[in-house]
Order: sequence, then C-alpha cells, then structure tokens
Amino acid sequence: MSPVLKFWLQNPALRGYALLSPALVLMAIALVSPFLLLVGRSFIVETSNTDWVFSFANYQTVYDKAQYFRILWRSIGVSSLVSITTVLLAYPAAYFIAFHVQRNKMVWLILITLPFWTSYLLRVFSWKLILGFNGVINSSLTWLGLIAQPLEFLLYNTTAVIVTLAHAWAAFAILPIFVSLQKIDKSLIEASQDLGESRLATFIRVTLPLSMPGVIAALLLVFIPTVGDYVTPKLVGGPNGIMIGSLIQVAFGRLDNWPLGAAISVVSMVTVTGVVCAFLFGLDRIKKGLS
Repeated sequence: MSPVLKFWLQNPALRGYALLSPALVLMAIALVSPFLLLVGRSFIVETSNTDWVFSFANYQTVYDKAQYFRILWRSIGVSSLVSITTVLLAYPAAYFIAFHVQRNKMVWLILITLPFWTSYLLRVFSWKLILGFNGVINSSLTWLGLIAQPLEFLLYNTTAVIVTLAHAWAAFAILPIFVSLQKIDKSLIEASQDLGESRLATFIRVTLPLSMPGVIAALLLVFIPTVGDYVTPKLVGGPNGIMIGSLIQVAFGRLDNWPLGAAISVVSMVTVTGVVCAFLFGLDRIKKGLS
C-alpha cells in the first residue's frame, strides 16, 4: 500500500471527505457552476460585430438607474413583511402540533405539506380567484349585502403579494419551528409552572427563547427565496407589486439582455447576503448583550 493511500485511509477527516465527494461534486456542478457562469455573464458586453468584451458596463447601468435599487429595497421590505407574517401564522400551528397533538403528528405534518402536492402556479391562481374583482371574497360580501360594488383594492397591490406568498411558504416556516419546539425538554416547562409562573410567562421566558433557532431558520427560509419571486408579483401584484425578480425576468426574457439580467441578479444576491449577514450579526450582538 502506498504511503499516500495509507495516510488517506488512516485520516478520519479525509475519509469523511471521500464519502462526501459524490455529493460535493454534484453540488459543484448544480450550484457553483451556474453561479460562476452568471457572474461571468454579467461582465460581458456584446459589440456590434457580435464579439464579447469584458466590461463593467452592465453594473454601471444598474448603478445609474435608481429605480433598480428602489425596487430591490422594496422587494427586501416586502419579503421581510412576508417572513414576519408567515412566522406569526406558522408559530401557533407548530406549537399546537408540538404540544397538543399527542398521536398521529405525522398526519398533521402531511396535511401541512398537502398544498405542495399541487403546482405553485395553481396556488397563486387560486389566490387570484379569491381576491379578484368577481372572486370569492367579493362575491360573498355582495351576496351577504355588505357591499354594493366589488372591492377593487384586494388584488393587484403589495398586500395581495404578501398574503399569497405567506400562504405559499407557510410550510417552510411551520416545519423548522415545529422541530425546535419538539426538541424542548418538557420538564423545563413543568419546572417553570411548578415555581409559580403562569402559562404566558412560561411561554415568554422558556418556550419562546428555546424555539428561537427554529424561528430564525423559518425567517431565513422564507425571506431569501421570496426576494427573487417574480411569478406572484406578476399574477397578483400588478404594477404596484413589482419586485426585483420581475425586472430580472424581463431582462432575460422580453429584453433578451442576459448580461444585464445577470448583473441585476448578482447585485441582488450580494445585497440579500449583506442583509442576512447583518441580521445574523445583530442577533448575535443581542444574544451576547443579554447573556
């Protein structure tokens, strides 16, 4: 046996990497390679004779147009509201399953993921039918005699985008919160109540802090993908619900300007990464301040 192979077999870390190598290769091909191609494409400018030239012109275009950054920060704000709304709706459901469902918890979890058995596009269209001019809400209110004319403000605005995205990503918030709640030692809750704390005080001082890893994971799992969503804003947002994903889709599609679309995508990814890092850094500082 060669010394190199012997050293490899005797080193636990190297053996672990050997076992992970197929997955790492697949991730490199499926994730890293497209990202590198996107970044490389963002620095390309096509000249009149169809030659490719390396340039920062695409980033200069993004920088010069303030509307790109205005829509980007608007998208971050909308996604933040979606994340908070989703977590506020998901936490009670996860709490109920974790502490009040004694048997058949798997059935409840399957029911939560049941909407994902249908197309994402169909779920968005469903909300369009619910919130539409002649949709379920307007038809019901008209039938009950509560309104004379259908309400026009339910659809094609930012609120419709938030409601639709919160429903679409609810399961991604419920599951990590449920896992965190499930891992809490029930004896800690019992000890708090035995010492005279009320249920509300026990929840605030014991349950909620111990479930924060799941809450933070849920916030990130919802926030990061919804920033770049373009299907929902297009179908239920209208002109008032445009997000950065819509601009990227237009650049790649209607304008057929892939380098500009790639530049907008890279700027968006860098900005979102910075926001997420700032959020995590702020949480870490708060945690150290409280400890």
